[in-house]
Amino acid sequence: MADVCGMGKMKIPIEKGLWKESELPDEKPRLIGSKCTNCGEIYFPRRNNGRCLRCYGKAVVGIKLSNKGKIASFTIIERAPAGGFYKGPVPYAYGFVDLSDDVRIRTLYGKNLAKLKVGMEVELFIDTLYEDEQGNEVTTFKFQPVETKY
Repeated sequence: MADVCGMGKMKIPIEKGLWKESELPDEKPRLIGSKCTNCGEIYFPRRNNGRCLRCYGKAVVGIKLSNKGKIASFTIIERAPAGGFYKGPVPYAYGFVDLSDDVRIRTLYGKNLAKLKVGMEVELFIDTLYEDEQGNEVTTFKFQPVETKY
């Protein structure tokens, strides 16, 4: 789903169906995954063919995943990779997050890259990755450190 972001430009998700935007002011976006109702295995991204890779059952349903987790690993990339497959800003951080749903996902990190630490609690947010040739904002999901409130 693309949203208009002013002046006829659109916000376009990098891939449809990865997350659900918030519908209420206090609600945060959530990633969309799958869960096998046979064995309980959870997947991200969502399994579109409806078959579990663990038990081979056909009872896989879509679920909203947690929007919080802990950093399992990360690396900060200082230079854009060759080949042009990454179009976002540099430096950027990339790694794995363990969600509270017992699933590990691959992700980009955003905001406060210097503060990232393995084991740190992070939360999901949607961010612009790059502008396409038409000036539309291509968006993706990222994780950032949870802001501590005192």
